[in-house]
Amino acid sequence: MDNVLMIPLAGTINADNASAVAQNIAAQRAEVRDYAALVFDAKDLAYISSAGLRIIMQVIKEEKLRKHAPVSMIEVSKDVYDILDMTGFTTFVDVQKALREISVEGCPVIGAGFFGKVYRLNPETVVKVYANEESIPVIKREQARAKKAFIKGIPTAISYDIVRVGDTYGSVFELLQAKSFNDWVLEYEDCLEKLDELTRLYVSCLKQVHDTELDMGDLPFARDEMLEKVDALKAYLPQDVQLRLRNLLLSLPDDLHAVHGDFQMKNVMLCDGEPMLIDMETLCIGQPIFDLQGIYVAYKAFPEDEPDNAKKFLGIRPETADYIWRRLLELYFGTEANLREIEEKIKVLAYIRFLQLLVTTDLQNSELGKLRIKHTQEHLQELSAIITSLEI
Repeated sequence: MDNVLMIPLAGTINADNASAVAQNIAAQRAEVRDYAALVFDAKDLAYISSAGLRIIMQVIKEEKLRKHAPVSMIEVSKDVYDILDMTGFTTFVDVQKALREISVEGCPVIGAGFFGKVYRLNPETVVKVYANEESIPVIKREQARAKKAFIKGIPTAISYDIVRVGDTYGSVFELLQAKSFNDWVLEYEDCLEKLDELTRLYVSCLKQVHDTELDMGDLPFARDEMLEKVDALKAYLPQDVQLRLRNLLLSLPDDLHAVHGDFQMKNVMLCDGEPMLIDMETLCIGQPIFDLQGIYVAYKAFPEDEPDNAKKFLGIRPETADYIWRRLLELYFGTEANLREIEEKIKVLAYIRFLQLLVTTDLQNSELGKLRIKHTQEHLQELSAIITSLEI
């Protein structure tokens, strides 16, 4: 979950200092007004009395009134957990015991994305380490969404443990000798026949995801999440362009089919010859275009103003990235389809996503970032004027 406020609890909290602790918590909540979830980090908490629990209870009530996500408490020691459990606190608050600590020093990196890296711990297990130290709610959301996907038959790895890795957190998976599709691309880059075979398997997995129907209410609509991105771009797009983009999205009907959200080849593993998805935190529901736009961002939008981006991020040559994108369209839609028209529609959503990513991260703070923003704004102005529907 985005905008998580992490508040540490330390030492002893009892009647002597409860008032001061309450004031400190209130000050931190007032300072960060736009958070969506509050998490108490109890790693350094040695004891909490009933006076301290009353403080936490009051915060829980206030957070509920604000319609924020439920308050949770992490890294709770055994002694403190016993107190919370004895008082019944654990029956209505998500309380997580202290996490196992691991080190990834010397472990090979088998995958890397914008928000973290995946390390091979041993032949049987991998750990996805998040770059953000406030990632516990994100990990839990990913676990919940992965379970929903798995139940519906989508091949996905499910995390069985959350661990502390230095100052941040990781999610542990059992993946026997698995390699990402991107790793296999690196091996097959000079063998077109094998590269094509791998791309066919990749597209087959993508179609399997899109053929899977989920239950209403299980997951958010990809369309609604994209509308939020458009709303966040008010300062970067003319009002008429923003209105046209909103109308294009609003015209899409509800669709309960699965959308992974970040289906680039680093997030699809090949395990015993079968594809398996990771990074399920972005799983949602909607039309296939919402997955295709994310793939376009990885293989086409990023390299547009930085030709060696595919080499830097994916390790592959620019022409290989172009081949994967072109071949994906052919295999997904068939060579008889109007692939140019389809791609133009995909680009609308891809550039919304790309611009939102650029302006909300450090990517904007460079000459390359400024150039990307300028060109993406131009693309959206041009495309929004000629595209009348996003249905493909």
